[in-house]
Amino acid sequence: MIINSDNQKLTKTDLAKSIGVSRSSLYYKPILPLKDLLVKTRVEEVLSNNPSYGHKRVALELKMNKKKILRVMKKFNIKPYKRRVKKPVKLDDINREPAIFKNEIKDIIPNKPNEIWVADFTYTKFQNRFYYLATVMDLFTREIIGWNILINHDKYLVLETLNMAMQKTNTAPDYHHSDQGSEYDSIQYINKLKEYNIIISMSGKGHPWENGFQESFYSQFKLDLGRPDQFDTLAELIEAIYLKMNYYNTTRIHTSLKTSPIKFRNQYLLKQTILNIKNLKNINLQTFRQSV
Repeated sequence: MIINSDNQKLTKTDLAKSIGVSRSSLYYKPILPLKDLLVKTRVEEVLSNNPSYGHKRVALELKMNKKKILRVMKKFNIKPYKRRVKKPVKLDDINREPAIFKNEIKDIIPNKPNEIWVADFTYTKFQNRFYYLATVMDLFTREIIGWNILINHDKYLVLETLNMAMQKTNTAPDYHHSDQGSEYDSIQYINKLKEYNIIISMSGKGHPWENGFQESFYSQFKLDLGRPDQFDTLAELIEAIYLKMNYYNTTRIHTSLKTSPIKFRNQYLLKQTILNIKNLKNINLQTFRQSV
């Protein structure tokens, strides 16, 4: 209850009339700061589990507007982990002889699984020794379908990765794309691809962007994995790599897919199954009408 200067009791209605505002405005309390704090907490939770996410992936994870997420992140100075600096292109790579195989996929957009596989490898330093991780990615689903880690980057590193991909999918791709490294243009590797009538595609020397999907994967994968020196043993590091590979395939949201690679693949297969059933029904109906 409010008392005026004449010691008369005033209701909120009387007070609102006396100052020329609506009664409801007397109850108003700004709620945007509180909402922003709640969003901030949720954003931090997402980033704690997905350190390489930017505001777009955070928005997809939280099913919220990306502009709102970006505004809140800027307001509270929340930033994703710093991306790795790209390595400079080596002049030796630019000046070397062109590849025997040209880039066959530069004008192709895959529209089904196992149409284009892209392969590459990277390295990580652990306890003063380098270890090499090779992967094969399905370009349509962005799923890592084969991977292998060894102490040497040679033909065996990439051959075992390719074998794993073929065993997992029980098939071979139409196209295989890689860089011009000696691992990928070795006689054994080339013969393996030719054995399955796979069209061989390679990036130009000094053109890492021609295999940009793998480059992007490694950049974000290393951010999600974290510093190798956090692990005490090589076994722990390899286990962490395996878990992060599983996380990438099953959980991590890919910006262009709006979901994880395996969920995207399953959605595609479900749509194809439904489409095939509809086509089969139409064929049976036409056959029935013709028989009648």
